[in-house]
Amino acid sequence: MSMNSIPEKEIVAIILYTSLFFMVMAIALVIFFYFSRKKIIQKELEKKDLVLQYQKEQLHAIIVTQEEERKRIAQDLHDDISSKLNIVSLNSHLLTAPDLTEKETFEITENIINLTTKALENSRKIAHNLLPPVFEKFGLHAAVEELCEEFESSKAVKVYYKNEIDFDDKDIDRHLHVFRILQELMNNSIRHGKASEIWIAFSNDHQVKICNYKDNGLGFDMEELENQKGLGMKNIDSRVSFLEGTIQINSQSGNGIAVMFTF
Repeated sequence: MSMNSIPEKEIVAIILYTSLFFMVMAIALVIFFYFSRKKIIQKELEKKDLVLQYQKEQLHAIIVTQEEERKRIAQDLHDDISSKLNIVSLNSHLLTAPDLTEKETFEITENIINLTTKALENSRKIAHNLLPPVFEKFGLHAAVEELCEEFESSKAVKVYYKNEIDFDDKDIDRHLHVFRILQELMNNSIRHGKASEIWIAFSNDHQVKICNYKDNGLGFDMEELENQKGLGMKNIDSRVSFLEGTIQINSQSGNGIAVMFTF
């Protein structure tokens, strides 16, 4: 059939219906892409909200931890340093009393010296807990070695430490978080786990730094950890997140704890 044989009205109708079909298709595509884009934007916003919520929770955990640490330091200063200095002050006033015998003067002076020495030792301990001098001078490896020695000095636990990483001094601020994580884990092993042996190992895996931590303590139920994360564990999570690392914790009641975190 030739084009000339098709009536003009039918040609116009075909053109109109074809145009209408393409217009409907175009409108459908516009609506589809509009709602798809809207859904994508909504999901992205929800994802950002979740990230912000997580960051808020971590910030809250860090702030609470800092406040707890400040309270502990204030308590140590008040209970130990202040009380000793008060007694030193009282003894100093006693020295001004008339008619003191040589023996009394000697005893008071000796008491002042002893109390001052103890106050100095304890102030050094408080400062050491804030930031160990060896950490600032010699870095993370030396600080962890000293930390292990301190725990072993109590004779309550044996610590096995192995390091295969050459730590860069430029990353000392980040390494402080690693040190605090190990401090928290070791304190938990002794205080809650009643462990007698602890293993710590640093290693490299394709440029990723890994710390493996293990003890032979009481352990705990993993569901209990997820439901009742204490301040210490929240603090560890916050520090690992700051280091842009990951953490895996495995434990069973009566079978110790194994922790692996990257940094």
